Amino acid sequence: MLMNLKFCSVLTALTLPFVASAADKIDFAEDIKPILESTCVTCHGPEKPKGSFRIDSRATAIKGGDDGPALVPGDPKKSPFYASTILPAGHDDIMPPKGDPLTKEQTELLRRWIEEGAAWPDDLVLKQTKRIDFVKDIQPLLEVNCLGCHREGNPKGNLRLDNKSDAFKGGDGGVAIVPRRPKKSPLYTSTVLPPDHDDLMPPSNKGGPLPKEETDLLSSWIQQGALWPDGVTLIPRKKEEIAGGDETNTVSEIHKLITSRLKVAREADMKPYAMTIPGTQVSYQMIPIRSGEFVMGSSAGEAGRKPDEGPQHKVKISPFWMGKCEVTWYEFELFMFADQERKFKDQIATDPYVDKISDAVSRPTKPYTEMSFGMGKEDFPAISMTQHSANKYCQWLSAKTGEYYRLPTEAEWEYACRAGTTTTYSFGDDPAQLGDYAWYEKNSDFQYRRVGTKKPNPWGLHDMHGNVIEWCLDQYAPNYEKFASATIQDPWVKAIKPYPHSARGGSWDDSPEKLRSSARRYSDKVWKVQDPQLPKSIWYHTDAQFLGFRVVRPLAVPAPEALFGVWNSGVQSE
Repeated sequence: MLMNLKFCSVLTALTLPFVASAADKIDFAEDIKPILESTCVTCHGPEKPKGSFRIDSRATAIKGGDDGPALVPGDPKKSPFYASTILPAGHDDIMPPKGDPLTKEQTELLRRWIEEGAAWPDDLVLKQTKRIDFVKDIQPLLEVNCLGCHREGNPKGNLRLDNKSDAFKGGDGGVAIVPRRPKKSPLYTSTVLPPDHDDLMPPSNKGGPLPKEETDLLSSWIQQGALWPDGVTLIPRKKEEIAGGDETNTVSEIHKLITSRLKVAREADMKPYAMTIPGTQVSYQMIPIRSGEFVMGSSAGEAGRKPDEGPQHKVKISPFWMGKCEVTWYEFELFMFADQERKFKDQIATDPYVDKISDAVSRPTKPYTEMSFGMGKEDFPAISMTQHSANKYCQWLSAKTGEYYRLPTEAEWEYACRAGTTTTYSFGDDPAQLGDYAWYEKNSDFQYRRVGTKKPNPWGLHDMHGNVIEWCLDQYAPNYEKFASATIQDPWVKAIKPYPHSARGGSWDDSPEKLRSSARRYSDKVWKVQDPQLPKSIWYHTDAQFLGFRVVRPLAVPAPEALFGVWNSGVQSE
Protein backbone atom coordinates (compact mmCIF):
# COMPACT_ATOMS: atom_id res chain seq x y z
CA MET A 1 0.00 0.00 0.00
CA LEU A 2 2.92 2.36 0.65
CA MET A 3 5.25 1.50 -2.24
CA ASN A 4 7.12 4.40 -3.86
CA LEU A 5 6.15 6.92 -1.18
CA LYS A 6 8.44 9.91 -0.89
CA PHE A 7 8.41 10.43 2.85
CA CYS A 8 9.19 13.94 4.02
CA SER A 9 10.89 12.72 7.18
CA VAL A 10 12.90 9.63 7.92
CA LEU A 11 12.66 8.15 11.40
CA THR A 12 14.60 4.92 11.27
CA ALA A 13 14.98 3.83 14.87
CA LEU A 14 11.31 3.42 15.69
CA THR A 15 10.28 -0.15 16.50
CA LEU A 16 7.72 0.46 19.26
CA PRO A 17 4.79 2.91 19.56
CA PHE A 18 6.13 6.45 19.76
CA VAL A 19 6.50 7.99 23.20
CA ALA A 20 7.59 11.59 23.52
CA SER A 21 11.11 11.78 24.89
CA ALA A 22 11.79 13.34 28.28
CA ALA A 23 12.96 16.47 26.51
CA ASP A 24 9.65 16.91 24.65
CA LYS A 25 6.86 18.72 26.40
CA ILE A 26 3.53 16.95 26.23
CA ASP A 27 1.15 18.51 23.71
CA PHE A 28 -2.39 18.42 25.10
CA ALA A 29 -4.21 18.50 21.75
CA GLU A 30 -2.12 15.74 20.18
CA ASP A 31 -1.10 13.60 23.15
CA ILE A 32 -3.85 13.86 25.77
CA LYS A 33 -7.07 14.97 24.10
CA PRO A 34 -7.50 11.78 21.98
CA ILE A 35 -7.10 9.59 25.08
CA LEU A 36 -9.68 11.50 27.10
CA GLU A 37 -12.21 11.87 24.30
CA SER A 38 -12.18 8.16 23.41
CA THR A 39 -12.11 6.68 26.92
CA CYS A 40 -13.42 9.21 29.48
CA VAL A 41 -15.94 11.70 28.08
CA THR A 42 -18.50 8.91 27.54
CA CYS A 43 -19.13 8.80 31.29
CA HIS A 44 -17.86 12.22 32.32
CA GLY A 45 -19.26 14.64 29.76
CA PRO A 46 -21.98 17.25 30.17
CA GLU A 47 -24.72 14.74 29.35
CA LYS A 48 -23.59 11.95 31.68
CA PRO A 49 -21.45 13.36 34.50
CA LYS A 50 -21.08 10.18 36.59
CA GLY A 51 -20.21 11.04 40.16
CA SER A 52 -20.97 14.66 39.21
CA PHE A 53 -17.54 14.60 37.59
CA ARG A 54 -16.93 16.15 34.17
CA ILE A 55 -13.69 16.24 32.20
CA ASP A 56 -14.80 18.07 29.09
CA SER A 57 -12.80 21.17 30.16
CA ARG A 58 -9.82 21.90 32.39
CA ALA A 59 -11.97 23.79 34.86
CA THR A 60 -14.44 20.93 35.34
CA ALA A 61 -11.63 18.39 35.62
CA ILE A 62 -9.89 20.35 38.35
CA LYS A 63 -13.19 20.99 40.13
CA GLY A 64 -13.86 17.26 40.28
CA GLY A 65 -17.03 15.68 41.59
CA ASP A 66 -18.56 13.93 44.58
CA ASP A 67 -15.15 12.60 45.68
CA GLY A 68 -13.31 15.87 45.38
CA PRO A 69 -10.77 17.15 42.82
CA ALA A 70 -9.78 14.74 40.08
CA LEU A 71 -6.92 16.70 38.57
CA VAL A 72 -4.18 18.29 40.68
CA PRO A 73 -1.77 19.99 38.30
CA GLY A 74 1.82 19.12 39.13
CA ASP A 75 0.98 16.08 41.28
CA PRO A 76 -0.03 12.89 39.41
CA LYS A 77 -0.20 10.78 42.59
CA LYS A 78 -2.90 13.06 44.03
CA SER A 79 -4.82 13.13 40.76
CA PRO A 80 -7.43 10.33 40.46
CA PHE A 81 -7.48 11.45 36.84
CA TYR A 82 -4.21 9.50 36.50
CA ALA A 83 -4.07 7.28 39.60
CA SER A 84 -7.27 5.41 38.68
CA THR A 85 -5.78 4.37 35.32
CA ILE A 86 -2.87 2.42 36.85
CA LEU A 87 -4.88 0.30 39.29
CA PRO A 88 -4.66 -3.49 38.90
CA ALA A 89 -6.90 -5.03 36.26
CA GLY A 90 -10.25 -5.94 37.80
CA HIS A 91 -10.06 -3.27 40.52
CA ASP A 92 -13.47 -1.72 41.23
CA ASP A 93 -12.12 1.79 40.67
CA ILE A 94 -9.97 1.26 37.59
CA MET A 95 -10.60 3.70 34.76
CA PRO A 96 -11.84 3.25 32.15
CA PRO A 97 -14.11 0.59 33.69
CA LYS A 98 -15.17 -0.78 30.29
CA GLY A 99 -13.03 -2.00 27.43
CA ASP A 100 -9.28 -2.45 27.52
CA PRO A 101 -7.28 -0.59 30.17
CA LEU A 102 -5.06 2.26 29.03
CA THR A 103 -1.66 1.17 27.81
CA LYS A 104 1.56 1.90 29.67
CA GLU A 105 2.40 4.52 27.04
CA GLN A 106 -0.97 6.25 27.58
CA THR A 107 -0.77 6.30 31.38
CA GLU A 108 2.81 7.59 31.13
CA LEU A 109 1.61 10.43 28.92
CA LEU A 110 -1.06 11.32 31.48
CA ARG A 111 1.47 11.22 34.31
CA ARG A 112 3.96 13.45 32.54
CA TRP A 113 1.29 15.89 31.40
CA ILE A 114 0.02 16.37 34.97
CA GLU A 115 3.57 16.60 36.28
CA GLU A 116 4.28 19.36 33.77
CA GLY A 117 1.31 21.38 35.06
CA ALA A 118 -1.60 19.89 33.09
CA ALA A 119 -1.62 22.59 30.42
CA TRP A 120 -5.01 22.67 28.70
CA PRO A 121 -6.15 25.54 26.45
CA ASP A 122 -9.12 27.33 27.98
CA ASP A 123 -11.09 27.25 24.73
CA LEU A 124 -10.55 23.55 24.08
CA VAL A 125 -13.67 21.60 25.11
CA LEU A 126 -13.65 17.83 24.74
CA LYS A 127 -16.26 15.82 22.89
CA GLN A 128 -16.94 12.10 22.97
CA THR A 129 -15.39 10.13 20.11
CA LYS A 130 -15.39 6.48 19.17
CA ARG A 131 -12.61 4.42 20.72
CA ILE A 132 -11.01 2.63 17.78
CA ASP A 133 -10.74 -1.13 18.09
CA PHE A 134 -7.77 -2.41 16.08
CA VAL A 135 -9.15 -5.90 15.43
CA LYS A 136 -12.62 -4.69 14.49
CA ASP A 137 -11.89 -1.38 12.76
CA ILE A 138 -8.32 -1.41 11.45
CA GLN A 139 -7.29 -5.02 10.86
CA PRO A 140 -9.91 -5.62 8.11
CA LEU A 141 -8.98 -2.34 6.44
CA LEU A 142 -5.27 -3.22 6.31
CA GLU A 143 -5.86 -6.83 5.30
CA VAL A 144 -8.02 -5.84 2.32
CA ASN A 145 -6.09 -2.80 1.11
CA CYS A 146 -2.45 -3.16 2.22
CA LEU A 147 -1.37 -6.75 2.80
CA GLY A 148 -1.34 -7.62 -0.89
CA CYS A 149 1.88 -5.60 -1.24
CA HIS A 150 3.24 -5.33 2.30
CA ARG A 151 3.61 -8.73 3.94
CA GLU A 152 6.09 -11.51 4.46
CA GLY A 153 7.28 -12.71 1.07
CA ASN A 154 6.18 -9.50 -0.68
CA PRO A 155 7.46 -6.51 1.31
CA LYS A 156 7.35 -3.79 -1.34
CA GLY A 157 9.53 -0.89 -0.34
CA ASN A 158 10.89 -3.23 2.35
CA LEU A 159 7.76 -2.42 4.33
CA ARG A 160 5.68 -5.08 6.06
CA LEU A 161 2.31 -4.41 7.68
CA ASP A 162 1.40 -7.97 8.66
CA ASN A 163 2.74 -7.73 12.21
CA LYS A 164 3.20 -5.07 14.86
CA SER A 165 7.00 -5.04 15.04
CA ASP A 166 7.60 -4.70 11.31
CA ALA A 167 4.74 -2.24 10.82
CA PHE A 168 6.23 0.21 13.33
CA LYS A 169 9.78 -0.40 12.08
CA GLY A 170 8.87 0.95 8.66
CA GLY A 171 10.62 0.46 5.33
CA ASP A 172 13.03 2.04 2.90
CA GLY A 173 11.24 5.37 3.05
CA GLY A 174 11.20 5.56 6.83
CA VAL A 175 8.42 4.87 9.31
CA ALA A 176 4.84 4.51 8.10
CA ILE A 177 3.11 5.00 11.47
CA VAL A 178 3.87 7.73 13.99
CA PRO A 179 1.46 7.17 16.91
CA ARG A 180 -0.66 10.22 17.77
CA ARG A 181 0.59 12.03 14.66
CA PRO A 182 -1.58 11.01 11.67
CA LYS A 183 -0.29 13.91 9.57
CA LYS A 184 3.24 12.52 9.97
CA SER A 185 2.14 8.94 9.22
CA PRO A 186 2.36 7.94 5.54
CA LEU A 187 0.05 5.02 6.29
CA TYR A 188 -2.65 7.68 6.58
CA THR A 189 -1.39 10.60 4.48
CA SER A 190 -0.94 8.43 1.39
CA THR A 191 -4.64 7.50 1.50
CA VAL A 192 -5.93 11.07 1.30
CA LEU A 193 -3.96 12.21 -1.74
CA PRO A 194 -5.83 13.28 -4.90
CA PRO A 195 -7.16 10.36 -7.01
CA ASP A 196 -4.63 11.04 -9.79
CA HIS A 197 -1.59 11.39 -7.49
CA ASP A 198 1.24 8.95 -8.18
CA ASP A 199 1.63 8.13 -4.48
CA LEU A 200 -2.05 7.51 -3.68
CA MET A 201 -2.48 4.30 -1.69
CA PRO A 202 -4.03 2.03 -2.61
CA PRO A 203 -3.58 3.18 -6.24
CA SER A 204 -6.70 4.02 -8.22
CA ASN A 205 -6.33 0.80 -10.22
CA LYS A 206 -6.34 -1.25 -7.02
CA GLY A 207 -9.36 0.13 -5.24
CA GLY A 208 -8.20 3.61 -4.30
CA PRO A 209 -9.01 6.14 -3.09
CA LEU A 210 -10.45 4.69 0.10
CA PRO A 211 -13.84 5.96 1.31
CA LYS A 212 -13.63 8.84 3.77
CA GLU A 213 -15.00 6.70 6.61
CA GLU A 214 -12.02 4.36 6.22
CA THR A 215 -9.39 7.10 6.04
CA ASP A 216 -11.05 8.71 9.08
CA LEU A 217 -10.71 5.41 10.93
CA LEU A 218 -6.99 5.29 10.13
CA SER A 219 -6.52 8.87 11.28
CA SER A 220 -8.43 8.30 14.52
CA TRP A 221 -6.57 5.07 15.25
CA ILE A 222 -3.21 6.76 14.85
CA GLN A 223 -4.40 9.81 16.78
CA GLN A 224 -5.44 7.58 19.67
CA GLY A 225 -1.97 6.01 19.83
CA ALA A 226 -2.00 3.43 17.01
CA LEU A 227 -2.68 0.65 19.52
CA TRP A 228 -1.95 -2.78 18.04
CA PRO A 229 -2.53 -5.75 20.39
CA ASP A 230 0.45 -8.04 20.85
CA GLY A 231 0.20 -11.29 18.93
CA VAL A 232 -2.24 -10.05 16.29
CA THR A 233 -0.89 -11.01 12.88
CA LEU A 234 -2.57 -9.95 9.66
CA ILE A 235 -3.15 -11.94 6.48
CA PRO A 236 -4.26 -10.64 3.05
CA ARG A 237 -7.99 -10.94 2.40
CA LYS A 238 -10.48 -10.05 -0.28
CA LYS A 239 -13.19 -7.53 0.56
CA GLU A 240 -15.95 -10.12 0.29
CA GLU A 241 -14.29 -12.16 3.06
CA ILE A 242 -14.73 -9.33 5.58
CA ALA A 243 -17.85 -8.59 7.67
CA GLY A 244 -20.88 -10.08 6.02
CA GLY A 245 -19.29 -12.26 3.38
CA ASP A 246 -19.80 -12.07 -0.35
CA GLU A 247 -22.75 -9.70 -0.83
CA THR A 248 -23.23 -10.67 -4.48
CA ASN A 249 -23.50 -14.33 -3.53
CA THR A 250 -25.81 -13.52 -0.61
CA VAL A 251 -28.19 -11.60 -2.87
CA SER A 252 -28.07 -14.42 -5.43
CA GLU A 253 -29.03 -16.97 -2.76
CA ILE A 254 -31.90 -14.77 -1.55
CA HIS A 255 -33.13 -14.44 -5.15
CA LYS A 256 -33.09 -18.22 -5.55
CA LEU A 257 -35.06 -18.61 -2.33
CA ILE A 258 -37.67 -16.03 -3.40
CA THR A 259 -38.19 -17.42 -6.90
CA SER A 260 -38.43 -20.99 -5.58
CA ARG A 261 -41.32 -20.01 -3.31
CA LEU A 262 -43.42 -17.76 -5.56
CA LYS A 263 -47.10 -18.45 -5.00
CA VAL A 264 -48.78 -15.41 -6.55
CA ALA A 265 -47.96 -14.52 -10.15
CA ARG A 266 -51.06 -12.54 -11.23
CA GLU A 267 -52.34 -9.23 -9.94
CA ALA A 268 -55.86 -10.66 -9.81
CA ASP A 269 -54.71 -13.16 -7.18
CA MET A 270 -53.21 -10.58 -4.82
CA LYS A 271 -54.92 -10.58 -1.42
CA PRO A 272 -54.22 -9.09 2.01
CA TYR A 273 -52.11 -11.37 4.17
CA ALA A 274 -50.46 -11.65 7.55
CA MET A 275 -46.97 -13.08 7.87
CA THR A 276 -45.20 -14.36 10.95
CA ILE A 277 -41.47 -13.93 10.58
CA PRO A 278 -40.13 -17.51 10.49
CA GLY A 279 -38.56 -18.68 13.71
CA THR A 280 -40.33 -16.00 15.76
CA GLN A 281 -43.74 -15.04 17.13
CA VAL A 282 -43.66 -11.62 15.49
CA SER A 283 -46.04 -10.87 12.64
CA TYR A 284 -46.98 -8.06 10.27
CA GLN A 285 -49.76 -7.44 7.73
CA MET A 286 -49.56 -6.53 4.04
CA ILE A 287 -52.22 -4.86 1.87
CA PRO A 288 -52.41 -5.33 -1.95
CA ILE A 289 -52.02 -2.13 -3.96
CA ARG A 290 -53.37 -2.58 -7.49
CA SER A 291 -51.60 -1.17 -10.53
CA GLY A 292 -52.84 2.15 -11.83
CA GLU A 293 -52.10 5.67 -12.91
CA PHE A 294 -52.23 8.89 -10.90
CA VAL A 295 -51.12 12.51 -10.92
CA MET A 296 -48.11 12.91 -8.65
CA GLY A 297 -47.40 16.19 -6.89
CA SER A 298 -49.61 19.06 -5.74
CA SER A 299 -51.54 21.68 -7.66
CA ALA A 300 -50.42 25.31 -7.56
CA GLY A 301 -53.42 26.25 -5.44
CA GLU A 302 -53.03 23.62 -2.70
CA ALA A 303 -52.62 25.19 0.74
CA GLY A 304 -49.16 24.58 2.12
CA ARG A 305 -47.70 23.58 -1.24
CA LYS A 306 -43.89 23.64 -1.60
CA PRO A 307 -41.91 24.14 -4.83
CA ASP A 308 -40.48 20.61 -4.72
CA GLU A 309 -44.01 19.15 -5.18
CA GLY A 310 -44.20 20.16 -8.83
CA PRO A 311 -44.72 20.14 -11.62
CA GLN A 312 -47.58 17.67 -11.40
CA HIS A 313 -47.10 14.72 -13.73
CA LYS A 314 -48.72 11.41 -14.57
CA VAL A 315 -47.18 8.22 -13.26
CA LYS A 316 -48.00 4.57 -13.89
CA ILE A 317 -47.49 2.18 -11.00
CA SER A 318 -47.07 -1.61 -11.11
CA PRO A 319 -48.82 -3.75 -8.46
CA PHE A 320 -47.31 -4.33 -5.04
CA TRP A 321 -48.23 -5.07 -1.46
CA MET A 322 -47.55 -2.47 1.22
CA GLY A 323 -47.20 -2.80 4.97
CA LYS A 324 -50.52 -2.06 6.65
CA CYS A 325 -48.54 -0.26 9.35
CA GLU A 326 -45.08 1.13 9.87
CA VAL A 327 -42.38 -1.36 10.88
CA THR A 328 -42.46 -1.74 14.66
CA TRP A 329 -39.78 -2.32 17.24
CA TYR A 330 -41.11 -5.89 17.59
CA GLU A 331 -40.04 -6.46 13.98
CA PHE A 332 -36.97 -4.27 13.68
CA GLU A 333 -35.21 -5.45 16.83
CA LEU A 334 -35.16 -9.02 15.49
CA PHE A 335 -32.87 -7.64 12.79
CA MET A 336 -31.13 -5.07 14.96
CA PHE A 337 -30.12 -7.55 17.68
CA ALA A 338 -29.30 -11.13 16.68
CA ASP A 339 -30.00 -12.33 20.23
CA GLN A 340 -33.60 -11.10 19.92
CA GLU A 341 -34.07 -13.43 16.97
CA ARG A 342 -32.28 -16.33 18.68
CA LYS A 343 -34.47 -16.21 21.78
CA PHE A 344 -37.17 -18.13 19.88
CA LYS A 345 -34.79 -20.88 18.69
CA ASP A 346 -35.59 -23.27 21.53
CA GLN A 347 -39.34 -22.94 20.92
CA ILE A 348 -39.70 -22.74 17.14
CA ALA A 349 -37.95 -24.90 14.57
CA THR A 350 -36.30 -23.08 11.67
CA ASP A 351 -34.93 -23.99 8.27
CA PRO A 352 -31.11 -24.18 8.51
CA TYR A 353 -30.82 -23.13 4.85
CA VAL A 354 -32.88 -19.99 5.48
CA ASP A 355 -30.93 -19.28 8.68
CA LYS A 356 -27.64 -19.44 6.78
CA ILE A 357 -28.84 -17.03 4.11
CA SER A 358 -30.41 -14.51 6.50
CA ASP A 359 -27.41 -14.63 8.84
CA ALA A 360 -25.19 -13.51 5.93
CA VAL A 361 -27.03 -10.17 5.70
CA SER A 362 -25.16 -7.31 7.37
CA ARG A 363 -26.80 -6.10 10.59
CA PRO A 364 -26.54 -2.84 12.53
CA THR A 365 -23.78 -2.24 15.01
CA LYS A 366 -24.85 -1.85 18.63
CA PRO A 367 -26.30 1.65 19.15
CA TYR A 368 -24.55 3.87 21.65
CA THR A 369 -27.85 5.00 23.20
CA GLU A 370 -31.35 3.63 23.83
CA MET A 371 -33.01 4.13 20.46
CA SER A 372 -36.66 4.62 21.46
CA PHE A 373 -35.63 7.60 23.62
CA GLY A 374 -38.18 6.60 26.22
CA MET A 375 -41.17 6.77 23.88
CA GLY A 376 -41.92 3.04 23.91
CA LYS A 377 -40.90 -0.18 22.15
CA GLU A 378 -42.88 -3.27 21.11
CA ASP A 379 -45.70 -2.20 18.75
CA PHE A 380 -44.54 1.39 18.50
CA PRO A 381 -42.81 2.35 15.25
CA ALA A 382 -39.08 1.71 15.03
CA ILE A 383 -37.22 4.99 14.53
CA SER A 384 -33.94 6.73 13.83
CA MET A 385 -32.48 4.22 11.37
CA THR A 386 -30.62 5.34 8.25
CA GLN A 387 -31.92 4.53 4.79
CA HIS A 388 -29.10 1.98 4.55
CA SER A 389 -30.33 0.33 7.74
CA ALA A 390 -33.91 0.21 6.43
CA ASN A 391 -32.67 -1.25 3.13
CA LYS A 392 -30.76 -3.97 4.96
CA TYR A 393 -33.81 -4.78 7.06
CA CYS A 394 -35.73 -5.33 3.82
CA GLN A 395 -32.99 -7.65 2.58
CA TRP A 396 -32.96 -9.57 5.86
CA LEU A 397 -36.77 -9.87 5.87
CA SER A 398 -36.66 -11.13 2.28
CA ALA A 399 -34.16 -13.80 3.31
CA LYS A 400 -36.22 -14.81 6.35
CA THR A 401 -39.56 -15.06 4.54
CA GLY A 402 -38.67 -15.95 0.95
CA GLU A 403 -40.68 -12.91 -0.25
CA TYR A 404 -39.19 -9.85 -1.95
CA TYR A 405 -39.31 -6.73 0.24
CA ARG A 406 -37.86 -3.27 -0.22
CA LEU A 407 -38.58 0.36 0.55
CA PRO A 408 -41.25 2.07 -1.57
CA THR A 409 -40.25 4.55 -4.22
CA GLU A 410 -41.59 8.07 -3.73
CA ALA A 411 -44.09 7.46 -6.52
CA GLU A 412 -45.32 4.20 -4.97
CA TRP A 413 -45.59 5.86 -1.56
CA GLU A 414 -47.68 8.81 -2.80
CA TYR A 415 -49.84 6.54 -4.97
CA ALA A 416 -50.60 4.34 -1.95
CA CYS A 417 -51.12 7.32 0.37
CA ARG A 418 -53.60 9.03 -1.96
CA ALA A 419 -55.46 5.73 -2.41
CA GLY A 420 -57.33 7.00 -5.46
CA THR A 421 -58.00 10.48 -4.07
CA THR A 422 -56.89 13.84 -5.47
CA THR A 423 -57.46 15.85 -2.30
CA THR A 424 -54.91 17.36 0.10
CA TYR A 425 -55.15 14.36 2.39
CA SER A 426 -56.46 10.88 1.67
CA PHE A 427 -59.63 11.76 3.63
CA GLY A 428 -60.25 15.17 2.03
CA ASP A 429 -59.04 18.76 2.22
CA ASP A 430 -60.00 19.69 5.77
CA PRO A 431 -57.07 19.52 8.24
CA ALA A 432 -59.58 19.65 11.08
CA GLN A 433 -60.19 15.92 10.43
CA LEU A 434 -56.53 15.00 10.94
CA GLY A 435 -57.13 13.94 14.52
CA ASP A 436 -59.12 10.95 13.28
CA TYR A 437 -56.38 9.75 10.93
CA ALA A 438 -53.04 10.95 12.24
CA TRP A 439 -50.76 11.48 15.21
CA TYR A 440 -49.24 14.92 14.77
CA GLU A 441 -48.21 18.01 16.75
CA LYS A 442 -51.69 18.75 18.12
CA ASN A 443 -52.54 15.33 19.57
CA SER A 444 -49.32 13.30 19.94
CA ASP A 445 -48.23 14.69 23.33
CA PHE A 446 -44.72 15.11 21.87
CA GLN A 447 -44.01 11.46 21.02
CA TYR A 448 -44.86 8.72 18.55
CA ARG A 449 -47.79 6.38 19.19
CA ARG A 450 -48.67 2.73 18.67
CA VAL A 451 -49.13 1.90 15.01
CA GLY A 452 -52.58 1.30 13.59
CA THR A 453 -54.55 3.17 16.24
CA LYS A 454 -55.94 5.83 13.90
CA LYS A 455 -58.34 5.36 10.98
CA PRO A 456 -56.79 3.92 7.82
CA ASN A 457 -56.85 5.53 4.39
CA PRO A 458 -59.30 4.24 1.73
CA TRP A 459 -56.97 1.34 0.85
CA GLY A 460 -56.58 0.18 4.44
CA LEU A 461 -53.16 1.67 5.24
CA HIS A 462 -52.67 3.19 8.71
CA ASP A 463 -50.48 6.17 9.67
CA MET A 464 -49.75 7.31 6.14
CA HIS A 465 -50.28 10.77 7.58
CA GLY A 466 -48.25 11.39 10.74
CA ASN A 467 -46.79 9.22 13.50
CA VAL A 468 -43.35 8.91 11.85
CA ILE A 469 -42.13 10.05 8.46
CA GLU A 470 -41.19 7.10 6.28
CA TRP A 471 -38.13 6.33 4.22
CA CYS A 472 -38.45 6.02 0.45
CA LEU A 473 -35.97 4.41 -1.91
CA ASP A 474 -35.16 7.55 -3.90
CA GLN A 475 -32.44 10.13 -3.89
CA TYR A 476 -34.28 13.37 -3.20
CA ALA A 477 -34.60 15.64 -6.26
CA PRO A 478 -35.58 19.32 -5.84
CA ASN A 479 -38.51 19.00 -8.28
CA TYR A 480 -40.15 16.71 -10.84
CA GLU A 481 -38.96 18.47 -14.00
CA LYS A 482 -37.33 15.34 -15.43
CA PHE A 483 -40.64 13.43 -15.23
CA ALA A 484 -42.96 16.17 -16.53
CA SER A 485 -42.75 15.52 -20.28
CA ALA A 486 -44.46 12.12 -20.42
CA THR A 487 -46.25 9.51 -18.34
CA ILE A 488 -43.54 7.56 -16.51
CA GLN A 489 -43.75 3.90 -15.52
CA ASP A 490 -42.50 3.24 -11.98
CA PRO A 491 -40.04 6.16 -11.61
CA TRP A 492 -37.15 5.78 -9.22
CA VAL A 493 -34.32 8.26 -8.66
CA LYS A 494 -31.44 5.95 -7.72
CA ALA A 495 -29.24 7.20 -4.89
CA ILE A 496 -25.76 8.32 -5.95
CA LYS A 497 -24.69 10.33 -2.88
CA PRO A 498 -25.18 10.12 0.90
CA TYR A 499 -27.56 13.10 1.14
CA PRO A 500 -30.35 13.91 0.65
CA HIS A 501 -32.63 10.85 0.47
CA SER A 502 -36.42 11.07 0.35
CA ALA A 503 -38.90 10.49 3.15
CA ARG A 504 -42.68 10.95 3.23
CA GLY A 505 -45.73 11.23 5.44
CA GLY A 506 -45.13 13.73 8.23
CA SER A 507 -44.60 12.83 11.87
CA TRP A 508 -45.87 13.18 15.42
CA ASP A 509 -43.91 16.43 15.64
CA ASP A 510 -45.26 18.06 12.47
CA SER A 511 -47.88 20.63 11.56
CA PRO A 512 -50.79 19.76 9.21
CA GLU A 513 -49.18 21.06 6.00
CA LYS A 514 -46.31 18.55 6.42
CA LEU A 515 -48.80 15.66 6.54
CA ARG A 516 -50.30 16.29 3.09
CA SER A 517 -50.24 13.42 0.61
CA SER A 518 -47.83 15.32 -1.66
CA ALA A 519 -45.55 16.76 1.06
CA ARG A 520 -41.90 15.76 0.76
CA ARG A 521 -39.03 15.51 3.25
CA TYR A 522 -35.36 14.75 2.80
CA SER A 523 -32.49 13.58 4.96
CA ASP A 524 -29.82 15.89 6.28
CA LYS A 525 -26.53 15.54 8.14
CA VAL A 526 -28.12 17.20 11.17
CA TRP A 527 -30.09 13.99 11.64
CA LYS A 528 -26.98 12.47 13.21
CA VAL A 529 -25.17 15.55 14.50
CA GLN A 530 -25.04 14.25 18.11
CA ASP A 531 -23.66 10.87 17.08
CA PRO A 532 -20.32 10.77 18.96
CA GLN A 533 -18.84 8.09 16.73
CA LEU A 534 -16.12 8.80 14.19
CA PRO A 535 -16.93 8.16 11.47
CA LYS A 536 -20.67 8.72 11.95
CA SER A 537 -22.74 5.55 12.07
CA ILE A 538 -24.06 4.16 8.79
CA TRP A 539 -26.93 2.58 10.73
CA TYR A 540 -28.48 5.31 12.89
CA HIS A 541 -29.85 8.84 12.52
CA THR A 542 -29.86 9.44 16.26
CA ASP A 543 -31.29 12.96 15.95
CA ALA A 544 -34.19 11.86 13.69
CA GLN A 545 -36.55 10.57 16.35
CA PHE A 546 -39.43 11.27 13.95
CA LEU A 547 -38.19 8.87 11.25
CA GLY A 548 -39.27 5.29 10.47
CA PHE A 549 -40.34 3.23 7.47
CA ARG A 550 -42.71 0.63 6.06
CA VAL A 551 -42.02 -2.06 3.49
CA VAL A 552 -43.46 -2.92 0.10
CA ARG A 553 -43.46 -6.24 -1.74
CA PRO A 554 -43.60 -5.84 -5.54
CA LEU A 555 -45.53 -8.54 -7.38
CA ALA A 556 -42.74 -8.86 -9.97
CA VAL A 557 -39.38 -10.12 -8.70
CA PRO A 558 -36.47 -8.59 -10.62
CA ALA A 559 -33.11 -10.16 -11.46
CA PRO A 560 -30.44 -10.53 -8.75
CA GLU A 561 -28.57 -7.48 -10.07
CA ALA A 562 -31.64 -5.31 -9.47
CA LEU A 563 -32.11 -6.76 -5.99
CA PHE A 564 -28.51 -5.90 -5.20
CA GLY A 565 -29.17 -2.31 -6.31
CA VAL A 566 -32.19 -1.69 -4.09
CA TRP A 567 -30.60 -3.23 -0.99
CA ASN A 568 -27.11 -1.76 -1.49
CA SER A 569 -27.04 1.85 -2.58
CA GLY A 570 -23.32 2.11 -1.85
CA VAL A 571 -23.71 5.69 -0.61
CA GLN A 572 -24.56 5.09 3.03
CA SER A 573 -21.54 6.88 4.48
CA GLU A 574 -21.07 10.61 4.91
